[in-house]
Amino acid sequence: MRPVSARRTVRLGVCVAAAAGLLTAGLAVPASAEEQTDQLWIQAPSEQKLIPGGSTSEGSPLDIGLYHDNDNFAVTDGRLSVDISGIAGVAEVTWPDNCAPTGTTAVCTVPEVPVIGDDYSPQVHLTVRAADGAATGAQGRITYAAVATGGPDGTLEAPRDSFDTTVSVGSGPDLSLGEIAPVKNLQPGTARTVPFAVTNKGSERSEGVTATFTASYGLDFLTEYPECTYRTTGGDYAPMSHATCSFDQVIEPGDAFTLPSPLRVALTAHAYAERLDISVEPGNGATDLSDEDNYTIAAFGAVNTADFAARGARVTGGAGETVTAELGFRNNGPAWIGNLGSGDPVAAVDVTVPEGVTVTSPPADCEPRTLSGGHYPQRTGAPRYSCEMPYWALPDETRSLPFQLRVDRVVPDATGRVMLTTGGSSPATFPFDPEPADNTAQLVVNATPAV
Repeated sequence: MRPVSARRTVRLGVCVAAAAGLLTAGLAVPASAEEQTDQLWIQAPSEQKLIPGGSTSEGSPLDIGLYHDNDNFAVTDGRLSVDISGIAGVAEVTWPDNCAPTGTTAVCTVPEVPVIGDDYSPQVHLTVRAADGAATGAQGRITYAAVATGGPDGTLEAPRDSFDTTVSVGSGPDLSLGEIAPVKNLQPGTARTVPFAVTNKGSERSEGVTATFTASYGLDFLTEYPECTYRTTGGDYAPMSHATCSFDQVIEPGDAFTLPSPLRVALTAHAYAERLDISVEPGNGATDLSDEDNYTIAAFGAVNTADFAARGARVTGGAGETVTAELGFRNNGPAWIGNLGSGDPVAAVDVTVPEGVTVTSPPADCEPRTLSGGHYPQRTGAPRYSCEMPYWALPDETRSLPFQLRVDRVVPDATGRVMLTTGGSSPATFPFDPEPADNTAQLVVNATPAV
C-alpha cells in the first residue's frame, strides 16, 4: 500500500474513512503476527509543479518523511536517499542541513522514525525551483529509497521503486496558505480568531478563490459569511461542521487575499483536542500549480476531561443454558475524544471469560485471543476477546457488546474481567481520564446471593 501524501498531517475526514477500512481488515490478522511485522514507508508528494523563473524564483517546498507501521518496535537511524538526476535541466534543489548531497543524489538522516499519527510531520524539507531557462511543460522525476534500523529483523527497507515525485514547469495561479501555530491549554467556551491569508505565488492571476473549512466536533463557527454554505456530517464518522465558501476577488501574482472579516471559532463545553482544517483552490475551475501548500490546520487543545468506563454485567443461567451478557464501554464526559488524524480506536474493550462458560456468539468487532493475549484460531470458545471501539467517543455515549455465553457447568461467583486497553494486554492509562478505577469492571456468572 502506497501511503497517502499530505503536506503537514493527514486531513480531517479523509484519513479516518481509510483508517476505518484498514482497522476492519486488520481484524483478520492474528495479533501475534501483527506484533512481529513492521514496514518502513516514505511519504512524498506524487507531483510538484513549478513556475518559470529559475534562480529568481522563491521556489516551492517539497516535504518528504519516513514512518513505519508498528509501534511495538523502535526505529532509528533513518536514511532517505534522494535522486534528482531525473530533473536535470528542469528544476534545481536546495538541500536542508540534514541532507548530505553528492552530485545528483543526497542521503538525508532521520534519527527517530515515528509511527504515523495525529502529530506526524515530514522530516526532510527541500526547496525546489525551476531551472534557469526551463520551458513551460518541462518535466522530470525525483526518486527515493530508504532504510532504517529496527523492526523484527533489525533493518527495515522501504519498497523499492515505489516512491517518486513528478516535477513539472507550468504557468498558472499557485495559492499558498501559511501554517498556523497550535494553541493549547484553552478553557472550554474560549473564542479564538483563526489567522487566514492566501498568497498567490503563481505566474497568473486567480479568478477568485474557493475555501473549505472543516471543524471538529468541539468547535463552533462564530463567524458566518454570505459567500459560504454550511452543513454538518456524522453517522458512521465523527460529527463535523463544514463551510464551503466561494469568493470572487481576483488575486494577482504576488498578492494576498484575506477574509471579509476575521474568522472566529469557539471551543464547546465538550472540547478536548480540536482542529479546523482549511483548504483553498483557485476559482473559475483553474488548476493550482502546486497544491502541497493549499492546506493547513488550526489546532486547539482544551483543558478538559473524559471519564472512560468499562461496563460489566451479572448474568445467571443453569447448566446448558445460553445467556447474554451486555458488556461495553461508556464515555461519561464531559469531553468527547477523537483520534481524527490516525483513525485509531479510542480504546479497546478486553474481556476475559469466566470459568465454566463458553462464548458461543461474540460481537462482530471482537477478536478472539488466548488467555495470554495471542492469536486464537476460532471465533467462538476463546478465553479472551479484544473489541476495538470506533476512533471517536461522544460525551454520554455507550457502546454495547452483547456476548452470548453458554453455561457448561455452574460455578458459583464465576468472575471474568472487562478492561479498557489501547489494544495491548495491559490496562490503559488515558491522559484525559480523571477516574481510571472504572476502566475495569467484572463479568459475573451465577453470583451467590448476598446473605
